[in-house]
This record gives sequence, structure tokens and C-alpha cells, in this order.
Amino acid sequence: MEKESTNSSLQRVQLQQPGSIEGGADHEFEKKLVRKLDKHIVPMIMLLYLFSFLDRVNIGNARLYGLEEDLGLKGNQFQTSVSILFVTYLAFEIPSNLVLKKFTPRRYIAAITTVWGIIATCTGLVNSYGSLLACRLLLGAVEAGLFPGLAVYLTFFYTRRELALRIGYLFVSAALAGACGGLLAYGIGFLDGRSGMKGWRWILIIEGLPTIVLGSVAYFFLADSPEEAGYLNEEEKRFMVARRGREVTQTTSAQEFHWEDVKKCFLDWKCWAFAFAQFGIDTMLYGFSTFLPTIIKAIGHWSTAQVQALTIPCYALGAITYLIVAHISDKQQRRGMYTVSFACISIVGYGILLSNASSGVHYFGCFLVAMGLYVSVGLPLAWLPNNCPRYGKRTAASGFQLTVGNASGIMAPFIYVSKDSPRYIKGHAVSLSMVGAAAIIYTFLWYWFSKLNSSRERGEENEKIVGLSEEDIAELGDESPRFRYTI
Repeated sequence: MEKESTNSSLQRVQLQQPGSIEGGADHEFEKKLVRKLDKHIVPMIMLLYLFSFLDRVNIGNARLYGLEEDLGLKGNQFQTSVSILFVTYLAFEIPSNLVLKKFTPRRYIAAITTVWGIIATCTGLVNSYGSLLACRLLLGAVEAGLFPGLAVYLTFFYTRRELALRIGYLFVSAALAGACGGLLAYGIGFLDGRSGMKGWRWILIIEGLPTIVLGSVAYFFLADSPEEAGYLNEEEKRFMVARRGREVTQTTSAQEFHWEDVKKCFLDWKCWAFAFAQFGIDTMLYGFSTFLPTIIKAIGHWSTAQVQALTIPCYALGAITYLIVAHISDKQQRRGMYTVSFACISIVGYGILLSNASSGVHYFGCFLVAMGLYVSVGLPLAWLPNNCPRYGKRTAASGFQLTVGNASGIMAPFIYVSKDSPRYIKGHAVSLSMVGAAAIIYTFLWYWFSKLNSSRERGEENEKIVGLSEEDIAELGDESPRFRYTI
């Protein structure tokens, strides 16, 4: 009976897609299953990343409510406080990804969420520059494991065709964090002076407390794997195992951790190209997300409350754009075209910010930057895992991509310095250049993957598998001539 049930599940999942074998499928059953996965996974991961991003960048909103004056920050000390988080963030990203399975995702993600919530809340109680730096360093160390962990976690449940939209939800969370951060700061700002505390303290404390609760909730809501998901019945669990195995190279061994696969990540020039491109595009992410209130304040004559309100439409546009584009990208299985196109939209936005135009035109430029921001940052984070079918290489590659990308968080605060107000020419020019460089790299990767796929279609790499068994061929990962790269 068990064998018949498994065979039934296998018959359901013979879908045709890049990297998979051909056949028919019960599409309706799969659609219902994916909707069920979304219902149980997406809300939780979105909340986790929303509070993670909010707790990381709300220092930009706190700045408008007296943080610098209260702590006696001088010169570039605020910029240092922003950037120093990424020192520990970078150091712990890859190690966190490598131990995710060992500690189990549910326990690990719940633990780091609770701890960073405590640290974020305590940041609102600091009384010196040194204690602020200490909290930011600790926050970076603990938060480092979340995004790469969630990106890998999603690959346990979703296929290549579904991944971009789900990773996209994380970036929608980042956009919502920006919008909610402005909205919350606007409301919390009215507590300025209550109980003898400045508004910036209330912002950090009130936005940090819910994260502590969220960590406990995550422990009970997240499942470690499809096989252990209590919300799936037995047939759905068998189906999940079967559909995971439908893709070329998706063997049982391929889904286990092997150090040899980690080594292959660092010997693959494509992983390095993705990492350096991510550095360029993340320069825009951290510069824009942290300093948007400062940028908007500098281009007009608005009160602090009005500045917070004006950030919200920019983030909303970015979130809506990403959801639409990620859905289309998943449907078409195209990443490069949309990544490059929307990077160019952001470049145009920075060009407008650099121009000698009115404040209204500059504000329009902020919308263009936001429109391209989350697409060009987010799609590559699905594109690289799509092309790394073996778990060890995929985990290392995602961690490496994020580590190098997030290194831009150290640099970004120093390109928007107070003395460059109100135009911030250097900050906009550097951001434009970095996004342009990233777009060039992504264009080349798009071309290269297309070329490799065409070569494999013509059978030009078939000599690699001469004399190999089917099992050996399946173990080759993306090096298999039967594997097709997502372009």
C-alpha cells in the first residue's frame, strides 16, 4: 500500500520545467498544496524579516528624534554606529547557514529572533556612544543567520519555479519595514518627552519588544522539513518528497550537506560574480533604506513627521512592484532580464537625484529608485539558488552572496555624510555607479547561462557523462549536461 501511494505521488509530479524531467501532473493538487504551504510559511517568514529589517534600520528614523544630540555623537560617529553592525553580520552569515540543519531551522530561527529582540529593545536604553556600538555589534551577530537561513529554508519546501516569489515576500517585508518604520516613528514620535525619555528611545524600545514575542511564536509555527510539517497530511508529505525528486540532480544525497559541495561553491566563478554584483546592488539597498528620511528631509522644507510620512509611498511602490515582477519571473523562469531592467530604472532615479531640479522632481527620483530597488536586489537571491541544486553548494553560495553583498552595509553609511547635505552628490553618484556595475555583471551572467543551456541542448557536453550510471549523472549537480540553468 505504501509503495502504491508513493508511486501515485510520483505520477502527480512529473512536470516539465528547467532542470526537470517531462511528463503529466495533477496541477490542481499541486496548486492547492502550494497555497497550503504559503498559508503556513509565508506570514511567519514575512513577520520575521520585517522585524529583522526594522530593528536594523530604524536607527535612521531614531536619528530624526534626537539620538545624536542625546548621546553626544560627533562627526561620523552616527555613520559608524550604522555600519558597525555589518562587521559581525558578515562574520556570522556563512557559519550560521552551515549550522542551520544541525540545530534545526525551527529552534535556530526562534532562538536568534528572541535574542535579537532583546538586544534591539536594549538599544533604546543606551546612554553613550560606546554602549550604542556594543548593541549594534551584538545585533549584527545575532541577525546574521536570519535572511540566509530563511532563503535556504524556503528551498526545503518550494521548487525552482516557486522560489523567486517566496524570497520576494522577504523583500516585500523589507519594504513594509521601511513604510511601517516611517509610520510607527511618526506615531511613536509623539511620545517624545514621556517618562523623561526622548522620542528615539521610544522608537527603538517599542519596535524591539514585539520581536521577543515573535521568537517564541516562531518555535511553534515553523516546521523543520516537509516530513515534519504537522499541517500536511500523509499524502501531501509523500507528494512533497516526490516533487523534490522530480528535478534533475535532486537526489537524496544532493539534499545532504557535503563539504565537497561547499568547496565547489568557492571554486565556481559564477558564485563570485553573483557575490560581487550583490555588493553593488546592496550599496543601494542600505544607502537608500537607512538614509531615505535624511534624503527626503534635505530636498524639501518638511517637519520630521511629514518626512516620515513621505517615505511610506516610496516603500509601498517598491513592495508592489516586486510582488508583480517576482510573480511574472517565476512564471516565465527568467531572472536576468528583470534584474537588469529594474536596475536601470533605479539608475535613472539616481540620475534625477543628481540633477539640479526642483524638490518635487527629486522626490519623483526617490520613487524610481524604490521601484527598481527590491527587484534588482531580490531576484538574484533566487537566481543563484535556482542554479545550485545541491544543498551544500546552495547553502554556501547563498551565504557567500549575502555576506559579500552585506559588506556594502559597512560602506553605505559613509557615502551619505552630513556635510554633503542637501544634495548628497557623492552618495547618489556612488550608488548609481555600483548599481551600474552590478547590472553589467548580471547582463553577462544572463548571456552566459543562455549560452550554456544552448550548448547542452545541442549535446556538446554529453561526453561528460559517457560511461556514468544514471545515479552518477544525477549526482553531478549543475555540472550535469542534463541540468538547465535558470536565465
